[in-house]
Formats: sequence, structure tokens, C-alpha cells
Amino acid sequence: MPLFFLALKTGFLTVLTLGIYRFWARTRIRRYFWSAIRPGGVPLEYVGDPIEKLMGFLVAVVIMAFYIGIVNLLLMYFSFALFQGNEAAYVLSFVGLVPLYFFAAYRARRYVLARTRWRGIRFGMDEGAWGYSWRAMVHWGLSIVTLGLSFPLTRLWLEKYLTHHSFFGDQRLEQGGGRFLLYGAMKHVYYPVILSVVAIGVAAAVDNPWWFALLALTSPWAIYGWAFWKADSFRRLIEAKKLGTLGFRARPRAGRVLGIYLLGGVILNLVLTGLMVILATLAFLFLGGADLMDPEQLEQLENLGGMGAVSAPLLIGAYFTIFLVTGAASQAIFALPLARHFAEVTELIDPGQLRQIRQRDRDEFAEAEGFADALDVGAAI
Repeated sequence: MPLFFLALKTGFLTVLTLGIYRFWARTRIRRYFWSAIRPGGVPLEYVGDPIEKLMGFLVAVVIMAFYIGIVNLLLMYFSFALFQGNEAAYVLSFVGLVPLYFFAAYRARRYVLARTRWRGIRFGMDEGAWGYSWRAMVHWGLSIVTLGLSFPLTRLWLEKYLTHHSFFGDQRLEQGGGRFLLYGAMKHVYYPVILSVVAIGVAAAVDNPWWFALLALTSPWAIYGWAFWKADSFRRLIEAKKLGTLGFRARPRAGRVLGIYLLGGVILNLVLTGLMVILATLAFLFLGGADLMDPEQLEQLENLGGMGAVSAPLLIGAYFTIFLVTGAASQAIFALPLARHFAEVTELIDPGQLRQIRQRDRDEFAEAEGFADALDVGAAI
């Protein structure tokens, strides 16, 4: 509940300040999460500064506006010159933002690590945003072409790149694992998908709709497979990581992950339903108990002077209320329980290596997470 009220309060202040307070909101929420994670009984520290986030965002917006303006102008010119229309320009403009999306995601991760400490030692990352960007485009393109069959390989390759560029103090992290490391974690996704395709194909071939009944089995199986992927891929990746001689062991449970989402979904739906009932009741009382299905009463309401001027702020307030409650509840019933579960089941092996690690220099950032905010990538929690 403390996290829910913190997220609700900071979200409300973000709305009141037209989005400016979100940099302070994100900082406060991260500090809450970081302090709740305590490897060896010592909490993580987040020392990010909201001011540098705000300044970084403003710098990134200026750069992005110049880039998008020039690029779009050129694309529009060539699109009209070569294709007699602007459709090609829109497509190419979107494609041109893809490398910036991955670039921003890497920079955001680098900033978060640079502002995270444990036992007084800073985390950090090398420069390598453009290298990550083109690799991510190639690997994700391969995943799309193969209809997701190469996705576990994509996940592993990109994780290796990110991990090999990461540090704790002066010690570089390493990500091991062969190319088939994550395929076992996807088995409960692949199996139901294959069975579903077979069932649909057979049903179409023999003109027997009863084969579609198989989807009643494969659909919940695929949902469980998604939870199994999140848990088992985390275990496989974390146990293949090394920090010098220090290793990791994790035992996350797919059932626990699935339970968090199912129970959280039920709670969130109940909260939103209750909120909608309250708002509908207030609207009913505001309208004086009018029956909106009665044309005569509806016409009377339309003739009331200033009704639109009064109702518009109420509708906007109702929208933002639902938006804020949903966001705050998602933090409290999804993000925090998941972070708690993964933290509780992860162990350090041979922690004596930590005594040999020395402090690294502070990584100064001119734009912080600015590009991620400008592109609405966000750095996540």
C-alpha cells in the first residue's frame, strides 16, 4: 500500500504540472524499489537526479526535433518525386525511428546503472548505444522473419551484448550460455502454438469445427507458457552470468509469476469496476437522476445552459482518475510483487570476490534518459 499511495500522489502531481513532475516521480519510485531490494541484507541505492533528467529531456527534444524535421522533409520530397504520394515517406519515417528507439533504450539502461550503487560501489556501462542499435535491428528483424522461432536466440544475443558492456565497480560482468540456452524456456509457448496451428489447419481441411475445441486447451497452456518463459529465462540467464569468480543461482517459479498476474488482474478489475460505479453514480446525481434513454429528459438536459462547460471538466477528471489509479495499482500489484519474487529466489555464489572490487569513476551524462523520454521508450523501473 505505501507504494500505491506514493505512485498515486506522484502521478497526481505529474498531471497537475503537465508532465514536468514525472522526472521527480520516477526518481522517488525507483528509490522505493531499489531500497526494497537487499542483496546480502544491504539495500541498493538509486542516486539519480530529477534535474538532470529534465535537462536531458529538453536537450533530447531539441535534437530529435531537428533530426525528425530534416529527415521527414527529405523523405517527403523524395516520396512525392519518386512515388507521387506521401505513403512511402510515412513508412520510411517510422523505419528511421527504429534505430533511435534502440539507441535510446541502451542509453536509458546505461544511465540507470550509472546511478545505482550497492555497498557504496557504482554500477556502470560502456558506451555502445549505436552498436546495440544495429544489432537489435538485425536480431529483431530475424525474429520477425522466422515468425518468432529465433526469438530466444535474439534475447540471448542482446543480453550478452548488454551484460558484456556492464560493470560493477571495476569488474566487468560476463554472460555465458550457448545459442540454445533459452529454447528450453520457450517450450511451453511453442508446443501450444504448434498444436493450435495444426488444429486450425485440420479444421479447415476436413471442414470439422470440432477441431477448434482444441484451442480451449492450448490457450491457457500458452498463457502458462508465457509465465514459464519469464521465470525460466530469468533463471537460465542469471545462472550463466559471472562477476569475476562470483556467480548466481536462482529458482523462480512460473506458478508464482502466473499467480501474481492473475490475482493482480482480478484485483485491478475489481478496483476499476468499483471506481466506474462511483463515477457513474456521481454523474447520475449530477444529472439529477435523469433517464438518458428518455428523449424528453435528454432534450431538457441539452437545453440547460452551461451544461457542456460543467460536464467537460468532470469527464476529464474522471479520465485522469482512472488513469492514475490504474498506473498506481499496476506498480503495487504487478511490478513490486514480481521484483520481490525474483529478488528472494536469487542467491550469490562465492561473494568473497566482492572484497576485491574497487570503485569506478562517476559516469557523467549530458542527456540522462532524455532520448528515452522523448521517444516514450522510458527506462522502466
